[in-house]
Amino acid sequence: MTILPNNPGWRPPERPAVLVLTWAKAIGALAVARAVSLFEPSGILAANLAGVAAFFFIVLPDARLRDRGEGWEDYGLPAASVRHPSTWSAYGRGLRAGLISAAVVLPVFGLLFASYAFLLPHLSPGLSAALAPYPRPGRLALRLPPAPLLQAVLQLLVVALPEELFYRGWMQTCWARTAPGRGVAVLGARLGAGFVLTQLLFAAGHLVSLEPWRLATFLPGLWFGWLRERSGSVVAPVLAHALSNLFIRTLEASFYGG
Repeated sequence: MTILPNNPGWRPPERPAVLVLTWAKAIGALAVARAVSLFEPSGILAANLAGVAAFFFIVLPDARLRDRGEGWEDYGLPAASVRHPSTWSAYGRGLRAGLISAAVVLPVFGLLFASYAFLLPHLSPGLSAALAPYPRPGRLALRLPPAPLLQAVLQLLVVALPEELFYRGWMQTCWARTAPGRGVAVLGARLGAGFVLTQLLFAAGHLVSLEPWRLATFLPGLWFGWLRERSGSVVAPVLAHALSNLFIRTLEASFYGG
């Protein structure tokens, strides 16, 4: 016999099958939008696929939360009153964690990217195309990506925030709640049930464009997921996600922009 918690507001956790099905709906809708964009003559849909993804990554889990009488504050988004000190404390913790971890991770990634740019021209064309989208040798000349301020806003609000709410906020939290006693401690964070599977789905979702190198997003997914657990909210992974995307755009402009 299962003994339920003595809490009138308690809800059983979402089943893993529901998580995977919701992910499949979001990725399937994005795949359809991308296919249509290949034939849509105005180019408007193709230019706004990130917005389409953001829509489904927020709307689909939000519908599940509403059905269960929950809110995003139950899944890592600080949502208390702006006048309440705990709100600013939560955002402050997240910002500090995101900035500190980015200061450690991104320089290492920059060195790896430079090594990658040097190595790719020495590989066979087929292998090089599978590993990266860069068709020619890279040469370092420091540049910013086009419209950097606009890029920063888009990466933060249209890309990082919706993806982190979906994967690290909703999916990772739901999955961990299916087995509260499971998990391993890694550098001060307890990584619960479904942690690796969440990041695998995050990477697999990037295959909408059918480019194998996009599976490398599994690695930053591990970082973002760890930040979610270490900081206690999605603020840190949202910031780290946006900063890492902007850093990659800067590296691409610096090595391949000219």
